[in-house]
Amino acid sequence: MDVGAANRKGLSLFALIMIGLGSIFGSGWLFGAGQAARVAGPASLVAWVIGAVFIGMIAMSYAEAGAAYPLPGAMARFGSLSHGPVLGFVTGWAVWIATASLIPIEAIAGTQYMSSWNFGWARGLVTDGSLSGTGLATALFLTCALWLACYWSVALLARANNLLTLVKFAIPVLAVAALIASGFHTGNFTDHGGFAPNGWSAVLTAVSASGVVFAFNGFQAVVNLGGAAKDPGRAIPRALVGALSLGLLIYLALQVAFLGAVPPERLTEAGGWNGIDFASPFADLAKLLMLHWVVTMLQFGAFISPNGANIGNVASAAYLAQNLAETGFFPKKIAEVHPRYGVARPAMWLNLGFSVLLLLTIGHSWEALASVVSAAMVVSYLMGPIAVGVFRRTKPDLPRPFRLPAATVLCPLTFAFAACALYWSKWPNTGKVALLTLVSVPVAAVVLRRRGEKSLRRQFAPAWWMVAFLVWMALLSALGSTEFGGHGVIPGGVDTALVALSSLGFYFWAVHAGVRAHEAGLPGPDPVPGDVGATVPGPRSPEPAAAAVS
Repeated sequence: MDVGAANRKGLSLFALIMIGLGSIFGSGWLFGAGQAARVAGPASLVAWVIGAVFIGMIAMSYAEAGAAYPLPGAMARFGSLSHGPVLGFVTGWAVWIATASLIPIEAIAGTQYMSSWNFGWARGLVTDGSLSGTGLATALFLTCALWLACYWSVALLARANNLLTLVKFAIPVLAVAALIASGFHTGNFTDHGGFAPNGWSAVLTAVSASGVVFAFNGFQAVVNLGGAAKDPGRAIPRALVGALSLGLLIYLALQVAFLGAVPPERLTEAGGWNGIDFASPFADLAKLLMLHWVVTMLQFGAFISPNGANIGNVASAAYLAQNLAETGFFPKKIAEVHPRYGVARPAMWLNLGFSVLLLLTIGHSWEALASVVSAAMVVSYLMGPIAVGVFRRTKPDLPRPFRLPAATVLCPLTFAFAACALYWSKWPNTGKVALLTLVSVPVAAVVLRRRGEKSLRRQFAPAWWMVAFLVWMALLSALGSTEFGGHGVIPGGVDTALVALSSLGFYFWAVHAGVRAHEAGLPGPDPVPGDVGATVPGPRSPEPAAAAVS
């Protein structure tokens, strides 16, 4: 659905919930339960609850900011609105990286599940847990095929989204019922090392690095595309609550079914949950239990779920690239929209190139890429609570259709939770993501110089907290406890406490920097709500018909 049309007609609350739920049920449900069980055992159930609470806190902060500024690609704009162009580019870059990374990972998910097919060529797609050369070529083909479908016919795919979402909803529900009916082993929850066989630190790692945060990331689609709703102020928070609640219920059911259905003898043979390493978790488990119709259904779902979610990913990533182009930090050509198809084709080409780069470098398995992408997602979440804190002080009269309760307490706590989740992503993932985000800083300096900016110090002043925060987090991660991949200089327990306490200092620094930026006039005038082409800061661009709504 093209955004211009969506703004004229307005998305219903049901459609917006379907957008969120459709994005939440991508490849996360296919792999999340298996990966979380391997890392945390039965305590993975706690990881899903922690992940839902964390994402819920993040989502509600974005709900206030998103309802006040119901703009397409809103998550990439809040940095500019609160702190000015430099932080807007750094955070917009982080959001774009996290969103564009979802495109290849969904193709990898489909490829790994294809390896469960009863064909010789299919079984050769995955070797020792990683994509083989043939598997990598297949993932590249799936990435390009879906990209071409969106390139030529986004509106047709978007119209099918509600149906796809209902199908994606039905498949995991049927899988849960079939696995539980096949034989449910309650002893699996206490035997083989107990409820938390790898300790509670493993539960925290499962939240960040085993697909839990990744699975719930679909809430971003509601914020980024909620500006096209009939009543964004009411629709955005309600859609977020609806999508996340339904998502948590189904993910918990999937986790319970997986934990209870694994044959106890297989657990004993594997030496506990650490040894349960399925390339296609639910399909391989169904094969083990001789549930052939479930295997067929899951193999079908392995195409529907990731590719259905990727409709929203392609749309959101195109929006985010457009925003960066409209603010002047990406070439202006990237924001050009095809007059007939209503698609930002240069932005889509950029995203395709980035997707291929990820596939060829670190995208050798869903697990490998998901751990890095999850850390990148957490970085992209940081601006939500900070934007609320800044806007409460600088724009007290801003119309807020939704107000976050107890924001003065919840916003710093949410930021601290996000910092902990980034730390729990484990070294070296934290270092990789920090470096990838900080690449935007010299790029911003070069762009500002070429635009004739004489005082880089003034422009960069509101953004130094983010630079210091990322460097600090990478340092703590490298020196932290071995449980989270560090070198053990900082003992366990002390490391998480240090992250949480220091992050509160960064939160208040960030809010103060935003207030000072407004006093200096760096954020510029507010965009016009509902104006697709509004940009902050910089000159107005023509209104794009723009990318798709999932």
